Amino acid sequence: MKVLGLETSCDETGIAIYDTDKGLLTHKIYTQIAQHAEYGGVVPELASRDHVRKTLPLIEEVLAEAQLKKTDLDAVAYTSGPGLVGALMAGATIGRSMAFSLGIPALGVHHMEGHLLAPMLEEKQPKMPFIALLVSGGHTQLVRVDAIGEYKLLGQSLDDAAGEAFDKAAKMIGLPYPGGPYIAKLAQQGNPDAGIKFPRPMTDRPGLDFSFSGLKTAFLTAVHDALDREAFNDQFQADIALAFEQAIVDTLVIKCRRALEQEGLDQLIIAGGVSANKRLQSQLETQLAKINAGVFYARPEFCTDNGAMIAYAGAQRLVAGQSSPLNLSIRARWPLSDLPDIHEGTN
Repeated sequence: MKVLGLETSCDETGIAIYDTDKGLLTHKIYTQIAQHAEYGGVVPELASRDHVRKTLPLIEEVLAEAQLKKTDLDAVAYTSGPGLVGALMAGATIGRSMAFSLGIPALGVHHMEGHLLAPMLEEKQPKMPFIALLVSGGHTQLVRVDAIGEYKLLGQSLDDAAGEAFDKAAKMIGLPYPGGPYIAKLAQQGNPDAGIKFPRPMTDRPGLDFSFSGLKTAFLTAVHDALDREAFNDQFQADIALAFEQAIVDTLVIKCRRALEQEGLDQLIIAGGVSANKRLQSQLETQLAKINAGVFYARPEFCTDNGAMIAYAGAQRLVAGQSSPLNLSIRARWPLSDLPDIHEGTN
């Protein structure tokens, strides 16, 4: 089955074709970061309009690269939530219309299920059951995965997501949007002995929930203190970036290890934009090796939003006989727990 995947949940237009016999055939990603950077965050109306402009040309590009015609497609998978309603509607309308005109099934895919399954696109894959850390600008969640559609939420952020905390901290010290990659790059020049200490929120109590708003406040307080002491310089920026990155990474690692031990599992996947953070990957590999557990993650271009993960996730459900009705169902908020088991009829 050849599945066209469309991802338009936020500020990336991702298009891909996945073949259930041959694997990923091709994919393209167009990012709107440059357009939104001057505003310090995503402007929903601009995002929606750009998806309308870019989706069809990118579909033509991936078809040409895969040497396929539209009539060679067997199904279309599109992101139907969670995300920005206008952006979701752009991709869903195009995907649903294409499928109808070609007489093939279409399926609305859960964006976070796409991220969760993205590591399955790699040669090194986990086997279910496993724990998934979904960590991005909009989500920080720990989920037990027993099968596709069998998800148990173990913990989540009670306020800011980790990626959101990175973006806000970056803005406080004058770094561009999105802030996570800039914080990570700046942290490479930081001095771990600079004396900047941040808490590891909610790690001193039981449970698997997260909270990053207090950490963000501590960061702002440290910045103001440096400004008052006229100590805010390039080296201070690098030092505070390192301390902040270490605090978030340590918090995530502690909770991941706790989740594995609680559930009696030895495999963890990390997915979402923050999963591309090299310090997080390294620390998880080091710390989980101590309990004989392994960590899995996707290549960098599949950590952020992309069409390949939607095509793959959609293909798994389409092969099982699931599809979506003609009427569009777009959900800005959509708990993973609401998804049916892979063998439970239609979405």
